[in-house]
Amino acid sequence: MTQEKNGISALELSRQLGISYNAAWRMKHKLMKAMKERDDEKPLGGFIQLDDAYWGGAQHGPRGRGAKGKCPFVAAVSMNEKGHPMFMRFSVVKGFKTGELTRWAKAHLKPKSLVISDGLACFRGIEQAGTFHLPLVTGGGAQSVKLPYFQWVNTMMSNVKNSIRGTYHSISKKYLPRYLAEFCFRFNWRFNLKKTFEQLIYSCIRAAPIPEYLLKLAEIRW
Repeated sequence: MTQEKNGISALELSRQLGISYNAAWRMKHKLMKAMKERDDEKPLGGFIQLDDAYWGGAQHGPRGRGAKGKCPFVAAVSMNEKGHPMFMRFSVVKGFKTGELTRWAKAHLKPKSLVISDGLACFRGIEQAGTFHLPLVTGGGAQSVKLPYFQWVNTMMSNVKNSIRGTYHSISKKYLPRYLAEFCFRFNWRFNLKKTFEQLIYSCIRAAPIPEYLLKLAEIRW
């Protein structure tokens, strides 16, 4: 879970460890929960690319914004002074409303960060968290994702979605925050793969015990 960029399914984990699927599922979800809690302790700062994203199976009708049955999440990638991606945070939200984005930003962005987003009105909510916000009207459509201002956040979204589909095929929306956190954790600690494993162990030691029924409820979004 810390070394393979595409992750490992609970089914494959059960095969490799020689344990039942249910035991492997519990183990994996406790590890993903610990990953999320560890990364959530470190808000993103500096220059940040921000975008709205959606998860859900193929359905007829509109795509992206306005599509029914999709699970909305915020995608954010912080950059260094050379424009290279450093850290990312993907968080499931109730919806793209101003108040929801304000609450999310207060939890996940450092004050005085410079955040660039498209012109979606709700993104102005992050300004209430003390960030500097630069909204760009992109016009939407397929060409908007090719703009250099959003290169890395769109690249990361595409990579994560493809990896989840390839490894897990189908996941419940209520567990999506954990799966997103798993990919973010590996990305955020990628510069030292040995330390990635050590950080996961450390995170598990610090994590509070959780009974199976709460693990399955998965009520926390961000």
